[in-house]
Amino acid sequence: MKTTSQSLYDRALLQEAAWESVKRLSPRYQVKNPVMFVVWLGSLLTTGLWLQALAGEGEAPAGFILAITLWLWFTVLFANFAEAVAEGRGKAQAAALKGLKKTVWAKKLREAHAGAPFHTVPSEDLRKGDVVLVQAGDVIPGDGEVVEGVASVDESAITGESAPVIRESGGDFSAVTGGTRVLSDWLVVKITVNPGETFLDRMIGMVEGARRQKTPNEIALTILLVALTLTFLLATATLLPFSIYSVGVAGSGSPVTVTVLVALLVCLIPTTIGGLLSAIGVAGMGRMMEKNVIATSGKAVEAAGDVDVLLLDKTGTITLGNRQAAAFAPAAGVSEKELAEAALLASLADETPEGRSIVTLAKERLHQRGRDIHADGASFVHFTAQTRMSGIDWQGRSIRKGAADAVKAHILALGGEWSAAVQQAVDDIARRGATPLAVAESSAGAARVLGVVELKDIVKGGIKERFAELRRMGIKTVMITGDNSLTAAAIAAEAGVDDFLAEATPEAKLKLIRQHQQDGRLVAMTGDGTNDAPALAQADVAVAMNSGTQAAKEAGNMVDLDSNPTKLIEIVETGKQMLMTRGALTTFSIANDVAKYFAIIPAAFAATYPALGVLNVMGLATPASAILSAVIFNALVIVALIPLALKGVAYRPQGAAAILRRNLLVYGVGGLVVPFAGIKAIDLMLVGLHLA
Repeated sequence: MKTTSQSLYDRALLQEAAWESVKRLSPRYQVKNPVMFVVWLGSLLTTGLWLQALAGEGEAPAGFILAITLWLWFTVLFANFAEAVAEGRGKAQAAALKGLKKTVWAKKLREAHAGAPFHTVPSEDLRKGDVVLVQAGDVIPGDGEVVEGVASVDESAITGESAPVIRESGGDFSAVTGGTRVLSDWLVVKITVNPGETFLDRMIGMVEGARRQKTPNEIALTILLVALTLTFLLATATLLPFSIYSVGVAGSGSPVTVTVLVALLVCLIPTTIGGLLSAIGVAGMGRMMEKNVIATSGKAVEAAGDVDVLLLDKTGTITLGNRQAAAFAPAAGVSEKELAEAALLASLADETPEGRSIVTLAKERLHQRGRDIHADGASFVHFTAQTRMSGIDWQGRSIRKGAADAVKAHILALGGEWSAAVQQAVDDIARRGATPLAVAESSAGAARVLGVVELKDIVKGGIKERFAELRRMGIKTVMITGDNSLTAAAIAAEAGVDDFLAEATPEAKLKLIRQHQQDGRLVAMTGDGTNDAPALAQADVAVAMNSGTQAAKEAGNMVDLDSNPTKLIEIVETGKQMLMTRGALTTFSIANDVAKYFAIIPAAFAATYPALGVLNVMGLATPASAILSAVIFNALVIVALIPLALKGVAYRPQGAAAILRRNLLVYGVGGLVVPFAGIKAIDLMLVGLHLA
C-alpha cells in the first residue's frame, strides 16, 4: 500500500480532531504537557473566579473574567487540536493498513519441503518456526524466509509498486511479507514471527501517533520550557502580595487581580511552542510515511536530522547499478572490428545487463542487426563463479570473455601470451573507474588475447549536486563498494563523494561506523542483505530495504517500502526539516512572548503603578482591552501555526550557522513584529464592538 497523507483540511479529519481535543481536557492527559497543564490550571482558576463574580463577590467584572476564561480554555483546546490533527492523519494511515489484515488460510507443512503433506490452518494459528506452502494465487500468511522454491510475488499491497518481484531461497531476496500474494510458481516459507509481530502489525503500530515516544531533543526542549514556566510562575505569584503592599504604602490605587495575573502568566510562558511541540514530532513521522518509509520511532526520525556521516552503497545509489559497455580496446595486431565481433559472439547467451550492452555496442560498431548461429551448432559457455568467464564454442573457435586475471590464467594455460600492452589497457580502464573485461580466442591449438572491453558504471545524473548540498549542510558522504581501490577512487571523484571504502566487507563496514561514532558523529546507512545486519544494528540511522532479508529489516530502525537506496538522502532531509521546524517555532514562540510583555504588563499594573503607562507603546485603549487582546492573540497564534507545524518549514540545504541566522531573522524578528500588529488589531476590534 502506497502510504499517502490525509489532507490537512479534510472535513472528517477536522471533525474527529475537534472532538478529540475536547476529550483531552481531562487532567490525566493534560499533565503530560507541563506548559499547557499550567494553562489548564489557570483556566480552572478563572472559571471559579467567574462563578464568584456571578455571586456578587468578584474581584473584577464578571464579563471580563468570563472573556479571559473562555479564551484560556480555547488556548488549551487549540493546543489539543493541533496534536489531534497530527495524530489523526497517522491514525487514518493505520486504519488503511488495518484494512489489509484479513484471515488467511495457510497450508502448513509437516516437513520443510514442497512434497510433504500439509493441512490448512488460519494464519493466526501460525507460530515462529512453522513451515507453509504458498502456491500461485495464494496470499502469504505471515512474514518469513523462503527455504525452497522461486516465485513472482505481488507486493503492491505493502509497497504500492505494481511490478512484481522475485523471491527465492538463499541470498538477499528470500524475505517475504505477510499479506503479499504469489503470482506464479510456489514457495516453501518458514515463518519468522509470531502473530501480532508481523511487519504489517509493526507498520500499524509505527504510524499510530498516540504511541510515539518523545525524542531526546524533544525531552530537552520540554525541560527548558518547564524551567521557563516555573520561573514565570514564581515571578507572577510574587506580584500579588507585592502590589497589595505597594497600594498599602501609597494609600492609593488598587492591587492587581488574580484574573489579570493568570492572563499575564499564560502570555509570558511559551504556550505557542508548548502547544505545538507534540504535533511537530507526530507530523515528522507522518512526512516519513509520505515518502513510504516506516520509522520504528520518533528517535530515528530525529537522529536522521542530526546525521553527520552518510554511508552510501555505490551500486544503485551513486551509480545506475548496471555497468554498460563503453569502448573496445583491441590488442596489438587486432582490429576493433575483430574484437567487437568476438565480444558479440561471446555475449549472445549472456542475459545480464552487461552482456546485453556489449551486444548493443558491438552491433553499433559492426553496423549489423544480428545473426543466427544456433543452426551452426554453437555451444554457449555460461558464467560461473569458479571460472569467472563465459563465451562460445563455434566453428572450431573457442571465444571467452571475463575478468582480466581469469582470462589471463586461461590464455597462459593454453600456451598463449599476455602482453604488457594488454595489461596496460586493463590498468588504464581500472584507473578510470571502469571495469576491464578481457576477450580471448583459441583455435587450432593457438590462443591469443583479442583485447579488452571497457564496462563503465554510469554515475547517476544530478547525484554530484546532491552531494554538494549535503556538504553545505556539514554532512560527510562515504561511498561503500566492493570494487578495488583504483576503481573506487575514480568513481568517488566523478560522483563527488568525500571518502570511500573499497573492497568492503561486513567487518570493514562495522569498523568504519564505530570509528566515526567514536569521533562523536552520527552515522546513517542503508542495507538489504544479511551481511549488512551488523552494520545496520550499529548505525544511528539504519534504513533497511523492504526487498531485503528479515535480518536486515530487524537490524534497522527504518524500512524503505520502495527499496530505493537513494531514499537515505531524502530521509536525512526530512529529519532536518523536522528539527528546523521545531527550532523555527521555538524561536518564534520566545520572541512572541517578548512582544506580549509590552501589551500586558503596563495594562496589568496601570491601577497600581500609573507611571507604567509610558510603556504602552501600542496605544491600547484600556487595561481590560489590552489584557484581553493579548490573551486572544495568544490563543489564535497557535491556530495560525498549526499548518506550518504539520507541513514543516521549507527545507534548504544550508549549514547550521546559516539556518540559525535565517531562523533569527525570519522567525525571531517575525515573532517580535507580529504580536504588535495582531494585538493592536484585536484591541481595535474589541473597542469597536464595545467588548472591553
